[in-house]
Amino acid sequence: MNVAAFSSLSITNWNYASLFLHATISDRYVLPLLHVDLILSILPPIPMSVAVKDFSTASSSSPPAIPVKVIPLQHPDSTSSNPLCHHSVPFNIFFSRWTEKIKRMTFFDWIDTIFPCFLWIRTYRWQQYFKLDLMAGITVGIMLVPQAMSYARLAGLQPIYGLYSSFVPVFVYAVFGSSRQLAVGPVALVSLLVSNALSGIADPSEELYTELAILLALLVGIFECIMGFLRLGWLTRFISHSVISGFTTASAVVIGLSQLKYFLGYSVSRSSKIVPLIESIIAGADQFKWPPFLLGSTILIILLVMKHVGKAKKELQFVRAAGPLTGLALGTTIAKVFHPPFISLVGDIPQGLPEFSFPNSFDHAKLLLPTAALITGVAILESVGIAKALAARNRYELDSNSELFGLGVANIFGSLFSAYPTTGSFSRSAVNSESEAKTGLSGLITGAIIGCSLLFLTPMFKYIPQCALAAIVISAVSGLVDYEGAIFLWRVDKRDFTLWTITSTTTLFFGIEIGVLIGVGVSLAFVIHESANPHIAVLGRLPGTTVYRNIKQYPEAYTYNGIVIVRIDAPIYFANISYIKDRLREYEVAIDKRTNKGPDLERIYFVILELSPVTYIDSSAVEAIKKLYEEYKTRDIQLAISNPNKEVLLILARSGIVELIGREWFYVRVHDAVQVCLHHVQTPPTNVEESSNNTSLWRRSSAKNSSSYAEVKPDTNLLKEPLVLREN
Repeated sequence: MNVAAFSSLSITNWNYASLFLHATISDRYVLPLLHVDLILSILPPIPMSVAVKDFSTASSSSPPAIPVKVIPLQHPDSTSSNPLCHHSVPFNIFFSRWTEKIKRMTFFDWIDTIFPCFLWIRTYRWQQYFKLDLMAGITVGIMLVPQAMSYARLAGLQPIYGLYSSFVPVFVYAVFGSSRQLAVGPVALVSLLVSNALSGIADPSEELYTELAILLALLVGIFECIMGFLRLGWLTRFISHSVISGFTTASAVVIGLSQLKYFLGYSVSRSSKIVPLIESIIAGADQFKWPPFLLGSTILIILLVMKHVGKAKKELQFVRAAGPLTGLALGTTIAKVFHPPFISLVGDIPQGLPEFSFPNSFDHAKLLLPTAALITGVAILESVGIAKALAARNRYELDSNSELFGLGVANIFGSLFSAYPTTGSFSRSAVNSESEAKTGLSGLITGAIIGCSLLFLTPMFKYIPQCALAAIVISAVSGLVDYEGAIFLWRVDKRDFTLWTITSTTTLFFGIEIGVLIGVGVSLAFVIHESANPHIAVLGRLPGTTVYRNIKQYPEAYTYNGIVIVRIDAPIYFANISYIKDRLREYEVAIDKRTNKGPDLERIYFVILELSPVTYIDSSAVEAIKKLYEEYKTRDIQLAISNPNKEVLLILARSGIVELIGREWFYVRVHDAVQVCLHHVQTPPTNVEESSNNTSLWRRSSAKNSSSYAEVKPDTNLLKEPLVLREN
């Protein structure tokens, strides 16, 4: 009804006018405050008798109380002949969906699941994709050859094992891997973990060291396949990005310091802790030699400049990829032509492809399990994360568990051909994506380049300076120092910055394993603290609406005397129920009456719990709610529940809380609950003696001449439709 139509009515009875405004504004129909003012401005002057009338005072001549209309809440049927059958519903639903999905799968679906490469083989566009895949594969291959040898030296292995690790795993991943742009092979972080794990068991010069590195690749592959098959990748979600960033930053610093020995010209102790490394560097300062330092520094500067140029301009991205090969070629040329003193060379490298072999012994497998698990975690967090980002950028779907399985198969087959643990490389994957690789064919081309290098180019690698390989490693790990991420965390979230600082500091000073454990432990402690101390808000009504929001976030929101509305923004379970109860007791007594409206009441008579954010409630919380209700009952406080979801409402029904509190105190909207509570506060009883025999709700009358309590039936004069019972 518009204002003109309303003004044309002959309204002389202000009771009906107020009834119209109440039903229009406080129920489902929300009028802006401006419209209300216009309506009031065109009404006749209010008679004095009406203006001073106190509607909360009982009178035989008073009109009927204003009806309250609410949306009925659909209560589930909690009765069953077998009470245990409900608890198995999610379990049955999960397996029924799984079995239905298997039944729907065709032969080609199974082929695509086992061999993801068939997804792009069947739809390959040779004229559009082949040239792009060829250029991307060649670019990454040129980048991988020197990096592979450099990372092998970082792991304490001969350079040839870096090439072996870049050969078979690349081919296998192209067949079993889901990502079409991820570049698999040796990476700096995994190489550091291998070196740190094996140094305490065997000397790098011993054959046992190499055998353990290959065995470690097999264990990592088995771990990855098991986690992928059982779909356990979600376990690493408990490790925050702050932990990973702090860990990789500290690891990059340790890697860089460990490579300085090739620049300085003297030996530095092998350690994953910063203090022994710095002490060793300082102790051998008198043995410093200029030739390797000058050559290594020159190559490093060239690499950093080429990397910066390739990142700055997309059309020059090939410059970034050609950086490692350029540095390698320059160092080899200088070493072979000028024969500078004090510069150590790589030496002879076996020629030919790796041979099939199986690990000779599993005696040390137990010692390698923690490192294998750690490398698997790094693979999930880094490689799978990179693969999903690349898939989103190139607009195709990728299953993280299938991707993890593909990485595992690549490591298992690689271990049978003398490879140490491999995973996805961030830098090479970025180059592959920027080169516009479309499918896994680019990986096959990269593997072919590595194979050609093993067959024909290994004699040329004899004159590669060790300082050139060290410069390639330092250039690569410089991008892992995430100082920009630390600045961002400081600006956005001090808690995450603290976690970053703790992880990086402990990794630097106490080693990789301890650093990761402490970082993960602190991260889990933060998660537990947040879960045990959830956010709870007192809600108020936004003026001119039926919307209720946090009064701290919206200062203009107002509350009602005698009613407190509380929203719990987390699942309710045994760890946080005590905290929630404490907050409810505080809100009961600490109410800011400056923003309150309604009758002038001295204390709280209604507590409304808004449960829409609550996704789960356990048995401990159920018992606590029962005790809370009984506690409220002794203090004449009525508990009301608003908008619980289906699962929560079903648990409350099974536990008897719905019947204990009363179905009439469960509501779809907060506004419905508030209307009913205001009705009980403002409407006087028509027959106190008649209602004394029924279940009652005590209230304090707002009449100035009365301070007594009166009883009101909860469903008096409510136009509330009957609750509909539905089977789940």
